[in-house]
Amino acid sequence: MNLLEIEPLSEHTEHRIKQNLKFKTGKFVWRVQFTAPLNPNTVNSVNMFVTDAETNSVLRTAIRYDAESNSVEIEPLEPYKKNTAYILNVTKNVRSKGGQNLKDEIKIKFTV
Repeated sequence: MNLLEIEPLSEHTEHRIKQNLKFKTGKFVWRVQFTAPLNPNTVNSVNMFVTDAETNSVLRTAIRYDAESNSVEIEPLEPYKKNTAYILNVTKNVRSKGGQNLKDEIKIKFTV
């Protein structure tokens, strides 16, 4: 059973999105997996953020980078509202340790 309604807004991302939620919560954590080690200075709330799809306001989040798994966790600091659409944004300003920017911006629309 999917607990989120997900609509990829970026090209070629639909097959990369997986849901693995065991219980319904308003504070789930997004985990974004990368194929190369990241420059930790570019893993921040300016380059990765969640916005309300209607008002475009940015939600307060905690962002953690795990260098061992090349993954980033984006956790809301307040619960998502039911029946509200949000957009997970990952900008091209995220860079690898080698200095390459993310090839394409990622935008994923989701509704709790």
